[in-house]
Amino acid sequence: MGEDSESPKINHSFLRDYVTEADVISTVEFNQTGDLLATGDKGGRVVIFQRETESKGESEELGESGEYNVYSTFQSHEPDFDYLKSLEIEEKINKIRWLPHQNAAHFLLSTNDKTIKLWKVSERDKRPEGYNLKDEEGRIKDISTVTSLRVPVLKPTDLMVEVRPRRIFANGHTYHVNSISVNSDGETYLSADDLRINMWHLDITDRSFNIVDIKPANMEDLTEVITAAEFHPQHCHLFVYSSSKGTLRLCDMRESALCDKHSKIFEEPEDPGNRSFFSEIVSSVSDVKFSHSGRYLLTRDYLTVKVWDLNMEKGPVETYQVHEYLRSKLCSLYENDCIFDKFECVWNSTDSVIMTGAYNSFFRMFDRETGRGVTLEAWRENSKPRAVLRTRRVYTGGRRRRGDVGVDSLDFTKKILHMAWHPAENIIAIAATNNLYIFQDRVSVENQ
Repeated sequence: MGEDSESPKINHSFLRDYVTEADVISTVEFNQTGDLLATGDKGGRVVIFQRETESKGESEELGESGEYNVYSTFQSHEPDFDYLKSLEIEEKINKIRWLPHQNAAHFLLSTNDKTIKLWKVSERDKRPEGYNLKDEEGRIKDISTVTSLRVPVLKPTDLMVEVRPRRIFANGHTYHVNSISVNSDGETYLSADDLRINMWHLDITDRSFNIVDIKPANMEDLTEVITAAEFHPQHCHLFVYSSSKGTLRLCDMRESALCDKHSKIFEEPEDPGNRSFFSEIVSSVSDVKFSHSGRYLLTRDYLTVKVWDLNMEKGPVETYQVHEYLRSKLCSLYENDCIFDKFECVWNSTDSVIMTGAYNSFFRMFDRETGRGVTLEAWRENSKPRAVLRTRRVYTGGRRRRGDVGVDSLDFTKKILHMAWHPAENIIAIAATNNLYIFQDRVSVENQ
């Protein structure tokens, strides 16, 4: 990202005119190559988009990338009911994580509040013909009619994408699952709920190992909950989890099997002068991500996004204001529950730029080298392919520019909570309610 670079252009967008609760996108995730993009929604569905390869050569000459088109759609979770607690279990997909690509098939984990599933996504463009004991329609033949033996052959057929559940990891969590993270060893993954973090082996579904348990003996003594957790990208023994108090705890499984005692704790001292009724709510960390290098942590709370150095626990090394202009609106945001919205944050492929969401269909990018940020908007008027996005600005006082949006005019129902950044290129996926936008190219960062 540089000052002389172009604004981002829409690579593709998938828009719907009407909004139903089941269609609202609840998670977005690229695979390790960036050729596949998966989204999950509140209806329990997973939609996988594939990058077009045949147009890749031509598009690279134009400085663009192949478009993403629907590859497969399947129902991952169904509504369920917990009879012991008399509670309904929503089908909403909370998280999707791709496993490292090891063969022709792709594997991904998806989870709702209680159950994690491992899915195999594979292609079939041939079908066997010439069975000895079956006819062409698959019916069993009368053995007495078989007078000779044939060798079955594979015949070309139309390409079919098959999605099958390979494992179902159930009964591991009492509370709602908020995070899953695949370990760098390729064999294990963690899942986190409000009070516990479990580690699973991908081949074992009937048991998991509890590695963090912060549940007090008396629930009245509960002061914080786990909000997110992630494995280190290179070191399989390290993981981090965040809390509703704004703290980050780095744990090393080499020190202890049960990691209730952390190796490092990262927290920012609170300024007593800024203490208010909303202080603890807005300081709650909604997302935490390791940088690709593994050296830094990226966290998002309600008003800011922060970068932490693993070697410095006393406070963040960088703090970026996402929408400081909302600080005076916290009372009304508390009344309409918006203050509890959980925004995600992501790194670009080189860890030089970070991105997070906001309201009014706005999302923000920050250049770490210059410290400058830009506000962009994902909305229908910009949905034409290769349309150039313009920067937006929220008017908070002083000279008002043309196109500025007043704080009181912000639409708090249009929130950008979920997003993903291509692992190697400047391509981003933005979920805006029930619409998915895919942007590409570079963006100019100016003071906003």
